[in-house]
Amino acid sequence: MRRRVMGSGRRSLFAGLAASLSGTAAAAEPPVPSRGIGPRWGMVVDLARCIGCQACTVSCIMENDVPPDSVRTIVNTYEVVKDGVPGMAMLPRLCNHCNEPPCIPVCPVGATFQRDDGIVVVNADVCVGCAYCVQACPYDARFINHETQKADKCTFCAHRVDAGLLPACVESCVGGARIFGDLNDPNSTVRRRLASEESAVLKPELGTEPRVFYLGLDDVLAHKPEGTPTLWRPQHQEGI
Repeated sequence: MRRRVMGSGRRSLFAGLAASLSGTAAAAEPPVPSRGIGPRWGMVVDLARCIGCQACTVSCIMENDVPPDSVRTIVNTYEVVKDGVPGMAMLPRLCNHCNEPPCIPVCPVGATFQRDDGIVVVNADVCVGCAYCVQACPYDARFINHETQKADKCTFCAHRVDAGLLPACVESCVGGARIFGDLNDPNSTVRRRLASEESAVLKPELGTEPRVFYLGLDDVLAHKPEGTPTLWRPQHQEGI
């Protein structure tokens, strides 16, 4: 059964399984409500609940018909050594739907734009596949779809959100690590979590003002979201 966007958050099935790291990234300022009427969608990722199962990646591929060997979201796996002790860290990655998205001004035809609710999308009918936006994104969150030859990316599953549903990655997260909601609503789960817990964003020094916030993000990962290759990526197999 599909869950509604405004429904209560899923209880974690795997709380405490993810290894915590001793350092923390610089805290992000809680988002200031946007002016105007309507929601401003955002996401909070609780890294202590992410187990790296890639259910989010697979559900996104299925929901959005992502072509083989491409992803809109993925969980990168890192080996981290803190104080001489090795450990494993998970970093779910997706478009950050920034307040100041650098991908928009570089588009020569205006195909990439930001909706009133903050979701950054691509008009495939207008896109010419020049890949300027792919190069401009500092989070490596865009790619050229080799089937359509158009720019492609996470859209927070805008078609689902518009229907009152959660993004596929949020609904499929077995650990309840991804929390989606309205940043303009002081009573939403995302706003309450950001108000009560220390959060961080990726590459804050760039001034893009991401609207994907991380709880428990170590500083060693905050500035290098491209990082190292994940242990798993979807692979195209003939006949499947």
